[in-house]
Amino acid sequence: MKTTRSIPRRLFVQGVALATTLTVTGAMAQAWPARPVTLIVPFPAGGTTDVLARALGERLQQSLGQPVVIESKPGAGATIGADFVAKARPDGYTLLVGAVHHTIATSVYKKLPYDFQKDLTPITTIAMVPNVLVVNASTPAKNLSELVALLKSDPAKANYGSNGNGTAQHLIGTQFQNSTGAKMAHIAYKGSGPLATDLLGGQILLSFDTITPVLPHIKAGKLRPLAVTTATRSPALPDVPTLAEAGLKDFNIGTWFGVLAPAATPKDIVARLNAEMVKIIKSPEFRARMADIGADPIGDSPDQMAQTIKNETEKFGRLVKEANVTLD
Repeated sequence: MKTTRSIPRRLFVQGVALATTLTVTGAMAQAWPARPVTLIVPFPAGGTTDVLARALGERLQQSLGQPVVIESKPGAGATIGADFVAKARPDGYTLLVGAVHHTIATSVYKKLPYDFQKDLTPITTIAMVPNVLVVNASTPAKNLSELVALLKSDPAKANYGSNGNGTAQHLIGTQFQNSTGAKMAHIAYKGSGPLATDLLGGQILLSFDTITPVLPHIKAGKLRPLAVTTATRSPALPDVPTLAEAGLKDFNIGTWFGVLAPAATPKDIVARLNAEMVKIIKSPEFRARMADIGADPIGDSPDQMAQTIKNETEKFGRLVKEANVTLD
């Protein structure tokens, strides 16, 4: 009798524990958000990631009814910010505004303190932004062939800037050198803001930054765009050819930006964030804002973003191996 009575008692206790856990989890989800939500930007202010985070955050705080704080944690090719969020409490209050750079870092860095696909969970892709080859307006080169000739004629002065080691700009520069035979010194910055400052000041010759931070300088005539790195031209720069059109084949690299949370974040909170963000991204007002800065709004599901991350990690893994780019 004792044995037969102990079995249902144990099941009863387990059932009560499970019900209590579900009730607490449900209550937490219903109460969320009860305080400000922080978007971690892994680059300094002024770059595309920061611009997109602020555009999204401004509208997100209206829909959530809580402040959305933008906090920069730059450095190490955007990996410092990613590591911070990967190790943050999975309660929906600390999120990462990630980018294609994180899928590249997986292959470029010999060792990372986090696993981008395992330690972070996708919420949605905000937008895709083409990269553009730009030079200072005082540079004599007016097109790609003239630029390559200029680089080869004076290798000592040939250099390019990126917004960090292991970022898309770094890899594009490496692939550009392999395709043209023009060698350039790579100068890594912590973000697009300081990079643009030195490009405007003539400290560096060119960059392959995203369109967003350089578009105002292009419109002001201070920077000259020579080509975009995507397979098709950008609506923001319709007269600027692609690198493929300019003579370099097999170039098709753009930069996506999206939001991720720590991996153990409750699914209902992730679903709520996705619903709110997609509604914002698909709105006419947000799409118009994206058009102004040369970005193509996306707004996909967590599963679709996860597949993009997987595909990009594999693609850039091959490119990194071919380019032989590694960092400690």
